[in-house]
Parts: sequence; structure tokens; C-alpha cells
Amino acid sequence: MYGTDGCLVKCSSFPCATPKNDSKDTSTTINLDHGDPTMYESYWRKMGNKCDITFNGDDSLSYFANGKSLCWFLESKLEKQIKRLHNVVGNAIVDDHYTIVGTGSSQLMQAALYALSPIDQLEPISVVSATPFYSEYPEMIDFVRSGLHKWAGDARTYEKNGVYIEFITSPNNPDGIIREPVVNGDQGKLIYDLAYYWPQYTAITSSANHDVMLFTISKCTGHAGSRIGWALVKDKEVARKMTKFMEISTIGVSKEAQLRAAKILELISDGCLDPNMENFFEYSQSLMTDRWKRLRQVVMANDLFVLQNYPLQYCLFTKDSFESHPAFAWLICKGGEEEDCEKLLKEHNIQTRCGRRFGSDSRSVRISMLSRDEDFNIFLQRLMAIQGPTNGN
Repeated sequence: MYGTDGCLVKCSSFPCATPKNDSKDTSTTINLDHGDPTMYESYWRKMGNKCDITFNGDDSLSYFANGKSLCWFLESKLEKQIKRLHNVVGNAIVDDHYTIVGTGSSQLMQAALYALSPIDQLEPISVVSATPFYSEYPEMIDFVRSGLHKWAGDARTYEKNGVYIEFITSPNNPDGIIREPVVNGDQGKLIYDLAYYWPQYTAITSSANHDVMLFTISKCTGHAGSRIGWALVKDKEVARKMTKFMEISTIGVSKEAQLRAAKILELISDGCLDPNMENFFEYSQSLMTDRWKRLRQVVMANDLFVLQNYPLQYCLFTKDSFESHPAFAWLICKGGEEEDCEKLLKEHNIQTRCGRRFGSDSRSVRISMLSRDEDFNIFLQRLMAIQGPTNGN
């Protein structure tokens, strides 16, 4: 929404909170720390009962789902729809990969680390990722103090010889940059975290074809609460070990969640192919484009912050060129090294995640772009209201 009507702070060319948003308690903190994808509620509310599924009392009694699959708890309907969606979007090669389902991509990360860690090492294998890296990698890797692997920090400064594991998050969380491996070693084992490699966030420039690729329904469709992720794995032995990890930790993955996910992915693929249906990715890309445009307007007018810029890229899926619109904004304060951007925003009731958690510094913060419209609008209003030395303080 543009104009001044209903604004918390008067403005002329920036989108403002609606009158409904005006009634929100101004002391309430807007939490943009987590990537909770509530933005997608508007689309799925419009879909109504199109994703409804029914379970009888005698359904899902067995642990086993698909006797023909290496991943024996993977529902065949979900496997079919995963492969179909990747083929429709063109963001990953699936034909020569095994499909492994997990309780979100977090469990699959642990499974991949287990599968790729040599058991005959005298010391834990080093795990690295280039800064700014996903903030949960260090804790996730060291949480159980496994003797198989350990967090070794920034991939750019890693120089040890021997076997290592590198996480490549592309588009990157937190800054949305397309990533390639950084460590120049011939014994590296690579895990590609492709949670955000979907058309609403970035141009699909090629079909990813890596040894281990991780995806999650939470960032693809917004259904984070369903806790469904999947891995595409080339090597049979790695896929077998990942399946074994899941078997030991949770004895598989909920069939109800899998079948719901299958129905959701089916609807998305149908919408991409049927011109009479609303295309989920077009709808989502429109939302993300609008949010980034509005955020950039506020940042440019404020002159206290800097945002990452992204090049125009041609998308094979949309058949169009556009800039990336990542799920997170990597916001940098223009002040000196002592600047604490997280603290500054918190003083204005905006909760973000400090850059230090991503291996960067306190001048940077990660801001979720996936919140509900109400919270995002109020976030823009509060960001616009922050004053600095150059504009009055």
C-alpha cells in the first residue's frame, strides 16, 4: 500500500501499515529473527480445501512405506511428487539420485554428516562453511559432541590437509548469494543446502546436479510445521547410511506429514502446468519482489543502512530476467566496527539475528522477509523512523 493514509509515521512514497495495523501495541516487539514462513498463509488460505486429505483409522499402522525404495519409510506418493516438482521447476536433477525423506532438512543435515564422516579417522572430521554461514551450523554439528565430526569454522580460512566436509548453502542463508565450494582441497565431501533454490527467491539458472542436495518443504511451500525435508543423493552407500541414521534416530518419518506434503507438491506442480490455475511461484515471487522493493526504498531514504545488491539473472523456469529476492535481508549498519545493529533495531522493538552468529560482525543482522504482512509493514515503519547523526540525532 502506498501513500500516507493509515500510516504510523507520515510518508509520501513508501508503503505504510494499514489502519488495522495502527491499533497494534507499539511496544510489541516484531520478531524477525526466525525464518518462519507465515507470509505464505495468504496463498494457502485461498486454496481452501484443495489440499485436504483424509485418513482412516487403519491407515499408517506399519512402519514400512515402500518396500522397493532404499529409503523404506519414504511414501511412494511423496517421492513421485518430489521428482515431478523438480522436473517442472528444473532446479535439480533427480533421475540418477536416491530420494531420502527426513523430519525437515535439519535431520537430513545430521544424517549427511553421519554418512560422510569416515569411521576410521583418528580425530573428528572438520566441517566448514564460508562466512557468513547459516547460524545453526556450529551448534548443530557440535551439539551431541560426536567423535565423527567437529565444527572448524570459516571455509575461507581452512587450510588443513586431509578429508573435510563443506556445507555450501546456495542461495546462501543469510545473504542470498549464490555459492560454490570455497576450500581448494581434493579430499572434500560437499553437502549442498538448496533450501532456497526456488523461483520466488532466485533465478533458476541450471539444474543442480551434486552428490548430496538438501531441500525442505518449509521454504519451498511455507509448510514449516509439517517438518518434511528431502535429500537427493547420488551414491547408494551414502544414501543407505543416511537412511540408517533416520532409522536409528526416529524409525522413519510421519506418514501423515509425508502424504500431506505430497498433496501440496502435487497442487503446486499442477498450478505450474495448468494456465487456469494460480501459479504458486508466480504469486510468491510477486510478494517477495514487492517486499524487497519497499524495503530498499526505506533503506535508501534512511541512509543508515546498506543492503546486499543482486545481479539480473535469466530464469529458465519463468523465462524472464530478475534480481534475487532472498528469504532474508542481510542488513549492515554504516557505523564503525563498534556498531551493534541488532541492539539498535531492538531498541526500536525489531528483533533480528546478529551477524556474529553467522561468523560475521555486529554491524550486520539477518532479517526475515517471510513474516505476515502486518508484521512486515510495521517493521518498515519502525525502520523508517530510526534516526541517525546525519538526519537529526
